[in-house]
Amino acid sequence: MQSQDETRKAAVCGKPIAHSLSPVIHNAGFAAAGLTGWSYEAIECAESELPDLVAGLGPEWAGLSLTMPLKEAALRIATVATPVAIAAGVANTLVRQEDGSWHADNTDIGGMVRVLREAGLGLSRGRHAKKEAPPRITVLGGGGTARAALAAAAELGADRVTVVTRRPEARDDLAPVAVALGLTVEGVDWADAASTFSADAVISTVPKGAADDLAETVTWRADGVYFDALYDPWPTPLAASAQRAGVSVHSGLDLLLAQALSQFEQFTGVETAPEEAMRAALENAVHRP
Repeated sequence: MQSQDETRKAAVCGKPIAHSLSPVIHNAGFAAAGLTGWSYEAIECAESELPDLVAGLGPEWAGLSLTMPLKEAALRIATVATPVAIAAGVANTLVRQEDGSWHADNTDIGGMVRVLREAGLGLSRGRHAKKEAPPRITVLGGGGTARAALAAAAELGADRVTVVTRRPEARDDLAPVAVALGLTVEGVDWADAASTFSADAVISTVPKGAADDLAETVTWRADGVYFDALYDPWPTPLAASAQRAGVSVHSGLDLLLAQALSQFEQFTGVETAPEEAMRAALENAVHRP
């Protein structure tokens, strides 16, 4: 780990990026961990601009968080990457190595796993684990976050995932990811999306407004889990529908915090991120008038 007062930098990059709450979370973590020389900012960056941006970063830069549309480009920039990021084909984290190269990871995957496990999803582990059926998971969408959702599903013990998209080609793009993860993907057209909500968990990775039309047509399982990668606006119509049905509902804010904890630890070398301070800062920012 670097010395506490040494000047070190990190940032979240994407386009648009002004709305990002990542600086709030990470800067609160730096303060709580006593890393007085550390700072975290937001940098607006298009995909075509990322290679030059990364190449121009000085040695004081510890790492970058990447959001849309940079997650595939981040993986191409890295010299090495975690197996799960390679399998998913997307990365949301770049960590500078001692030799100046960049290591890529996808902490969205671990973040999703954590959120869904805390909701009670996933197979038991260990020598005394019960024999259980693999969880049935539906993923709405076929983009970069859907890739992370497939990887999370595999980590939770799923062997088959239902993927619902408006375009069949989007499902085709996920086929190599599924193969790398050892998953079977069952593709469903958007017109039939409501038929897939009997799953143990439904994970929505679609943009704002894209799933609103489902809110009045789906039938929820009261013991199911709904995870929506969005957090603004909140609740989405689909999340509100799930809440009315008594479903366990989790938002993109849960994921934002969960994935940031691992990023913080990788950037700083701190063994355990100060979760409570980071959570409190996020909640204060969300509820601030």
